[in-house]
Amino acid sequence: MTSTVFRVGGDLEVRRLGFGAMRLPTEPGPAREGSLAVARRAVELGVTLIDTAYLYGGGANEELLAEALFPYPKDLLVTTKVGVARTGPAGEWKLDGRPAVLRDQVEQALRRLRVERIELLQLHRVDPETPLADQVGTLRDLRTEGKIGRIGLSEVTVDELAQARAIVDIASVQNRYSVLDREHEPVLVACEAAGIAFLPWRTVAWGQAGASAEVAAVAAEFGATPTQVALAWLLGRSPVILPIPGTARIDHLEENLAAERVHLNQDHRDCLDRLSASA
Repeated sequence: MTSTVFRVGGDLEVRRLGFGAMRLPTEPGPAREGSLAVARRAVELGVTLIDTAYLYGGGANEELLAEALFPYPKDLLVTTKVGVARTGPAGEWKLDGRPAVLRDQVEQALRRLRVERIELLQLHRVDPETPLADQVGTLRDLRTEGKIGRIGLSEVTVDELAQARAIVDIASVQNRYSVLDREHEPVLVACEAAGIAFLPWRTVAWGQAGASAEVAAVAAEFGATPTQVALAWLLGRSPVILPIPGTARIDHLEENLAAERVHLNQDHRDCLDRLSASA
């Protein structure tokens, strides 16, 4: 039986099937009220891992989650990301991993999320214009100061992961990965070998899983949806995978979480394992 829990960093237990908050509208009005309801429903249904980022609305997504869920249940992990900022020449978003920027974004996240420590803080992207050692070293220093509990990376290569691990313990990696997209398979393998949580994003290839005849056939056999099959495949692919599918609709949220009840047999897995983005 596939385990439904994982200990991030070796000690922080979460339900493997989490929730990505990126798609939640944050502007005032009915859409925001719907977002608050979705976040609360996720927790009601037992989600203990919610992913957000400064990039999602310049902090508005973090504020939304705090409004919806604070004071947080003691077993809830809200993880956020830093390292993208409006510091381009015309004020546009760009990768920015300069130590001062990272520090400021962490301080802002602490305030918006209403916490004294962010239990899992992830570097949203590696800034190619700032030495990796400076970026990861800043997060290490913030951890030493007690403002971060654990450190994660996003969209990294095997080599970048190794470089970062030489500086500080890495608890998680968040890379794009799905039944139809295996580009980062080597990174997943490295994470599994090291016991590092792997949080795939774009877990159902933006809904494209349903366009695959093989996924659709397996779904029909189970009386499930293609999305549920894609998530079930991820849960069975590796014990370190923690999918974080996102949605702004409660019915889709409930559909996603029900994927835990879809148990693929070896024949199904062999069929899906042969798929790729180019198939």
